[in-house]
Amino acid sequence: MRPEDPKELKSKKERARPEITLTRLQGRVSTIVLAPVLGKTQSRKVAAPSSGGASLRSPQARLQEAVGLAAAINLDVKASGLVPVPSPRPATLFGSGKVEELTGLMRAEEAELVIVDHPLTPVQQRNLETAWNAKVLDRTGLILEIFGQRAHTREGRLQVELAHLTYQKSRLVRSWTHLERQRGGFGFLGGPGETQIETDRRIIGERIDVIRKELEQVKRTRALHRESRQRVPYPAVALVGYTNAGKSTLFNALTGASVFSEDTLFATLDPTIRSLHLPGGSKAVLSDTVGFISNLPTQLVAAFRATLEEVLEADLILHVRDMADHASASQRADVIAVLGGLGIEAEAEPDRIIEVWNKADLLDDAALKRIAGEAKRVSAVLVSAVTGFGLDALRAAIERKLNRARQTIEIMLKPDEGSLSNWIYENCEVVARSALDEGITALRIRVPPEKRDRLARLAGPARLRLAAE
Repeated sequence: MRPEDPKELKSKKERARPEITLTRLQGRVSTIVLAPVLGKTQSRKVAAPSSGGASLRSPQARLQEAVGLAAAINLDVKASGLVPVPSPRPATLFGSGKVEELTGLMRAEEAELVIVDHPLTPVQQRNLETAWNAKVLDRTGLILEIFGQRAHTREGRLQVELAHLTYQKSRLVRSWTHLERQRGGFGFLGGPGETQIETDRRIIGERIDVIRKELEQVKRTRALHRESRQRVPYPAVALVGYTNAGKSTLFNALTGASVFSEDTLFATLDPTIRSLHLPGGSKAVLSDTVGFISNLPTQLVAAFRATLEEVLEADLILHVRDMADHASASQRADVIAVLGGLGIEAEAEPDRIIEVWNKADLLDDAALKRIAGEAKRVSAVLVSAVTGFGLDALRAAIERKLNRARQTIEIMLKPDEGSLSNWIYENCEVVARSALDEGITALRIRVPPEKRDRLARLAGPARLRLAAE
């Protein structure tokens, strides 16, 4: 048999190599979005590293989300595609042939920015920028850019700056290739002076220390605010969920607030708290928090911990899910993983969490019927924050969950017990009140667990009668 010509072999390999499927979009800064598919997982689902393999997401879904992240800051995504990476390379992640192939794409599209939806080491980032003659951002860098644009409060800006500086501190090798450059110092005092990279690292470290001190003050202020709210008999409810699940729209619908909401990733970063009126006449305080995402940078989880403490301290957590998104199940796993990182074991605390299945208005009749049946089976609440569908049922579910932790007690008050009456109205929820003979007032109240002993000391335990629900 005639041996095959080397040129023919090369031609066959090129034909067999998977091509990059491109999607043309419009925008401003010329950008290419690439989603690497590692190993043999190109046609299978891959596990999100941040969730310990719990979250399964198809490569196409990952690519679509990366494009959405780019669109969130108005980048001009000229092309996007999946890039097979059979064996990741330490220097560039992609193989040399693929880097060269992509270089042609960068030139053809005149790309100024390349987003790689995968963690890149500083060396990989620097080498790819050199090869492609364009700015390169990995997933963490892109999310940090979005957060930098979206944070508006002083607290939010401090948290983003801390995350960004922590990220950049490990990447100074990319920013400074002239490591022989030195600033200050005298050779006769024992060695060279301080290099530029050392100077930058020291300045960044000093700024990080300042921000951390300021955030500690923010944390103390938030703790004081929580203590003041705890003195008021209103339980705390927190909204959590994957980014763009509709949390802010639901927050506005439940509270009548006007928090910024938009059909885009990370529309809201700064936490907001409003009162929530429940069907039985009781109240709660509802907080809107930053959205979660798969592969959430560890710098951001650490930086936003002061904000996420609102979730840790909440009596009830509403986990909002976008049921119109095909990746809803994997998004749920990602949120549960982030909550677990905060110390909240969602599966072990079912009475503390309500799953809110949002965007029912985007489902067709068949899907709506099927998902409504699933929601009933797992005790989730199907809603549409846009149309108001299911919101009454959600308020009722919130009230039931909150009341489960509160004892309902009946007590008789004499006419001269005004101070006790005032304490009850300030610290408990008065469900019913009726006047009896001789100026006696009968109260039916719900008592938070932490106020039960105090009430018993003030009124006397013999006067407190557990009411039948």
